Amino acid sequence: MSTNRRGFLGGTAATLGLAVMPARAQATTRIRSYWWGAKDRADRTNKVAEMYMKANPSVSIVGETLGWGDYWTRLATQAAGRNMADLIQMDYGYIFDYARRHALLPLDGFVGKQLDLGGFTQQSIDGGKVDGKIYGVSLGLNSTSLVYDRAAFEKFGIGLPDWPMSWEELGKRTAVLTKAANRPGYWGMNDAGGSGPALEVWLRERGKQMYTAEGRFGADAADMSDWFGFWQSMRTQGSCLPPEVQALDKSDIDTSGLTTGKSAVSFANSNQLVGYQALNKSRLDIAMYPAGAPGTKSGQYLKPSQMFSIAATTKIAEDTAKLLSYYVADVEAGKVLSVERGIPASKPVRDAIDPSLDDMGKRMSAYIAFISDKVGDLPPPPPRGAGEVLALMVRTNETVGFKKLSVADAGKQFMKDCESILARG
Repeated sequence: MSTNRRGFLGGTAATLGLAVMPARAQATTRIRSYWWGAKDRADRTNKVAEMYMKANPSVSIVGETLGWGDYWTRLATQAAGRNMADLIQMDYGYIFDYARRHALLPLDGFVGKQLDLGGFTQQSIDGGKVDGKIYGVSLGLNSTSLVYDRAAFEKFGIGLPDWPMSWEELGKRTAVLTKAANRPGYWGMNDAGGSGPALEVWLRERGKQMYTAEGRFGADAADMSDWFGFWQSMRTQGSCLPPEVQALDKSDIDTSGLTTGKSAVSFANSNQLVGYQALNKSRLDIAMYPAGAPGTKSGQYLKPSQMFSIAATTKIAEDTAKLLSYYVADVEAGKVLSVERGIPASKPVRDAIDPSLDDMGKRMSAYIAFISDKVGDLPPPPPRGAGEVLALMVRTNETVGFKKLSVADAGKQFMKDCESILARG
């Protein structure tokens, strides 16, 4: 197995992924796989691929991985060129777009044959459906979370960011942490003004959805001005990373301010605790996102952490479906993958790994149990163009951060551009 360590740890946007398995001379079937994630995920994914190839000598698996920010740009290019990998890691925020553009293969015909979903609940299966057909299979269950340096908060006697806590209170505590640490180039938390998941939680706590069932953006210019204004106030009071530092974060674990030693709090998904801890020396922990007004229900929800999908262009659909099934339903594979991608959707796999979970895995499992009665329902699916809207959020937040656009104008401009993107579909 050959690896390009820079692909995992370099933290540069231009770095491409790596071929994780060389082609094998005796193989007659070559399956390409593609996923995003940090080094720990790649190590686990590669090991399962090795196990599968050992049991299936006629199969060669060639994998490629990128960080989250670069992953979607490359996938869009591959889709346009009809050169997507056979097996693709997919996100709930993108699956509707790719399925409705006919870039993904419906999987219903493989279920019960090449694809074993017998241990999945109907809810878990439905999470991968688009317009009534299965286009993705859950790799785990998760929700948004704050991943934070517990040791830093405890060192300075600052209250942990536990739920329920308002967004304003989180800002106050991280500002105190920034000041108490008194360390050049270090702030209390990352700037989440360009984070789609963070905005979605915040809007749901206002009684709105990020996207309506009709595919429209569920906020207005006033909401967006409030959102960008909140993060501008966080910068002003020293709570979060300044724009020139936040710009180095490519929305993945490797380049997060938490991992690079520039912040104590990152806005992430609960399953990412494993990947973050693997790259951080301090003891980390997770907590729910802040709440809205007192008594407000959390804007979070449970969702498939990631899914595996099959490209519509594959010429080896049945072989790829068998590999997909191995990743999600095989007990031995599940023991290797563990909970790094979330709590497994397959009950036999969950039952098999539960006794062997380490402290990290148990905390993730306990987190999902803790939030289950506090979160809301799965929101309407994102429409076509949702990926462009996320990129627009990052650009707009940076523009406000660099003081090239007022908060009021940012809300108006964002809505204008957002509506244009969604209208194009």
